[in-house]
Order: sequence, then structure tokens, then C-alpha cells
Amino acid sequence: MSFVLNAVIFAVTAIIVIRFFFRDGQWDVRRGCYAMRFFTTQSNILCAVAALLMCLFPQARMAWLVKYIGTAAVTVTMLTVFLFLAPSIGKGGLGQLLKGSDLFMHLITPLLALISFLFLERRGMSFAVSLLGMLPVLLYGPLYLYRIRFAPKERAWEDFYGFNKGGKWPVSLVMMGMGTFLICMALMALQNL
Repeated sequence: MSFVLNAVIFAVTAIIVIRFFFRDGQWDVRRGCYAMRFFTTQSNILCAVAALLMCLFPQARMAWLVKYIGTAAVTVTMLTVFLFLAPSIGKGGLGQLLKGSDLFMHLITPLLALISFLFLERRGMSFAVSLLGMLPVLLYGPLYLYRIRFAPKERAWEDFYGFNKGGKWPVSLVMMGMGTFLICMALMALQNL
């Protein structure tokens, strides 16, 4: 069953990411590269690679560790959508964030990753190992902050997550760090049941 869920995670994500590089049936590198700037895309790709590794090397400790990091990352994606982005959009926000491929990247893939990791791939986890789940956010956070706040205009990104509304990026940075830490602690606790 673990193999089946991981294969589905990999296949669905691969199809979605490949489609990002097409517009009106034509190859569009710019469109694909634009999609790569989102944590949602990056976390789902990481989780898909981890799922593939679990299919190929189900007993390997390194594959399991990558699966944990990928699962933590897509859990951050899912909870950010439900607890921050949807409420900030207002009425109908959740519906907008669960349309098309976003339904998979924001909800279905994270749930499949959580189910497979917590119920079918239990191996126990130490506190030190649990902290590895923070790596994606610790790497992406400074990049996002630089691009929305400090980058020259030609290299800047729009604040598509709204983490700098009203200049409140320090609050967002702390909240995302704390939230990710709590997610990692929860995953560790559930893995160790």
C-alpha cells in the first residue's frame, strides 16, 4: 500500500509539473519557471522525489528521511492554505485555492503523504531528526523575503503569499518558523506512537 500511495504521489505531481511548462498546447519555459517560485510547487516536487525514492528503495533510511522532509514541507503548504491564505482571501477563498491542480498540490498530495508516512512507513524518530523537517522552510523563507522585500526591482517577486502586508514580514517569518516547528513535533509524536 505504501508503494501504491507513493507511486500516485509521484505520478500526479510529475503530470502537474510537466503541464506547468505548457500554455495552449505549446511549450512555455517562462510559465514553468514562474510556477517554480512557489513553495507549493517546490514542496510538492520534493515530496514526489521522496515518494519515488520510497518506491525504489523502501528500506533505505535516506529515502525515509527525504520522505519525512517532503511530508513536512507539503504539510506546511496544506496548513498555510487552510489557516492563512484562505482566510486572508475571504469568502470563497478556500474554493479558489482548491481548484484544478491546486486541489492536488494543496490537499490531496499532502494527505496521501501524511497517510503513507504516518501509517505505513513508521520507523520512530528522534527530536534531532525531526528538526530536519524544518529545512525546506528555512531555505525558502530567506529567499522569499529577499525577493519580496530587498531584491532590485528587476529581480523582485510580488508578495503572492501576502506575508509582507503592512510591512509585517518579521511577524510572518517568526510565525512560519514556529508553525513549521510545531508541525515537525506533531509528525514526530505521531511517528513514535
